[in-house]
Amino acid sequence: MPLVDLERPISSPVIMLFRRDLRLDDNPALSAAVATGQPVTCLFVLDDIAPGVWAPGGAARWWLHHSLAELAQALRDCGGALVLRRGNTTDVVADVARATSATALYLARRYEPWAAAQEAALHQDLTADGVSVHRYGGTLVAEPEAIHTAQGTPFKVFTPFYRTVVKSLPAPQPVAAPPRVPAPESRIESDALEDWNLRPVAPDWAGGLRESWTPGASGAAACLDTFVDDAMVTYETTRDRPAITGTSALSAHLHFGEISPRRCLARLTFAADSRPEGASGATAVARQLVWRDFAHHLLHHWPSLPESPFRPEYASFPWRDDPARLRAWQRGRTGFPLVDAGMRQLWHTGWMHNRVRMVVASFLVKHLMIPWQAGEAWFWDTLVDADLANNAANWQWVAGCGADAAPYFRVFNPILQSEKFDPQGAYLRRWLPELRALSDKHIHRPWAVPPLDLAAAGITLGKTYPEPIITHEAGRARALAAFQDWRKANAR
Repeated sequence: MPLVDLERPISSPVIMLFRRDLRLDDNPALSAAVATGQPVTCLFVLDDIAPGVWAPGGAARWWLHHSLAELAQALRDCGGALVLRRGNTTDVVADVARATSATALYLARRYEPWAAAQEAALHQDLTADGVSVHRYGGTLVAEPEAIHTAQGTPFKVFTPFYRTVVKSLPAPQPVAAPPRVPAPESRIESDALEDWNLRPVAPDWAGGLRESWTPGASGAAACLDTFVDDAMVTYETTRDRPAITGTSALSAHLHFGEISPRRCLARLTFAADSRPEGASGATAVARQLVWRDFAHHLLHHWPSLPESPFRPEYASFPWRDDPARLRAWQRGRTGFPLVDAGMRQLWHTGWMHNRVRMVVASFLVKHLMIPWQAGEAWFWDTLVDADLANNAANWQWVAGCGADAAPYFRVFNPILQSEKFDPQGAYLRRWLPELRALSDKHIHRPWAVPPLDLAAAGITLGKTYPEPIITHEAGRARALAAFQDWRKANAR
């Protein structure tokens, strides 16, 4: 039972602090808050003021605006209200608790280093004031403390981690949204969402985001429905084809907690049982959900993951400082069509196909030998699904310095990847219209196209489309030589 101050009236509310769980459905913290029978002050704090924190990037801020707008409407529809405040989370929650005479705080945990410290501070400050603090999971398949090796240590390799999760977890049983979230009779002051300026105005670069996404819990549910109905059966054969809508596209919805992993797993399990031909696709997506867990487990146990190599010896690796080529990569002007198409898709939609993410990341850290932190930072600002754990873990995986990382000698060939996974060039033509007139054979290698064919397609290399900023052969050879020399030096 929550600790109740007898001097407070029984109608005193509890506080539900929304964080990365912007939904009513299958939200353990919200369900527990409502189950107290007390009014619920629903609160969201925009805590992006303190320096040194990975504040949301531009694309994520756009998404957050719309997700909060839908959450506020969903609460109004069931009798609740969302209070918005900006500032230090610990201070804001303490202020709201005092202003409302709250008896308890309910929240879903997060896994970033500062979030864990924030939760400890909330517990210390509020319990000292007689306010009980109740922390729940709900954003992962399994909590970090629940999954460990036989020796009790954190996993560093994904496959045994995955097997342990599958073996140890019961069947998912998501809980429906509460039919009513009673708001306190006395309302407290709230910021206006528009005043947070989360959406770009001058210039408004979010047109592509609006075309591509429907943030919020309803958009998340529709996204899952579309995948189950249209793509699950063919997932294993189409997931690597960037021109085809063959993936779940749930990553941003999961990041903002608009849908729970448990709800996704339950739906996938049911769909696989009713459509056996889609069972392998459902299992493959479930594995991706556990990979997401793995990244968060790494961040929980190794909080320096976003800034420092998981394998500390990589701190001495001789990365290159090359602003001009970094800028060419960011703008989609490398001269390699698949890399450029991916980077332009990212800029326009705030998202990039997973196969292409691996190719563009490999190109940056291997061909250009630019440090993975530079790519991580760019993705953080431009991805609508920018997630600290996933972003850091995946970039370190490609760079070879992370847990269960790709070997140093694995260098994706962007030309062969393009020819294999976009053989007709449909993805390239979608994002590189200047190459649209090239044949399926030539579009993957415009620098190798005969001059007459280039002229017929209206292409002038170096003007209408860039020449390669490095050849694949030279980039690969330089990367392998650098890695081999570095390994020899560190072996002494």
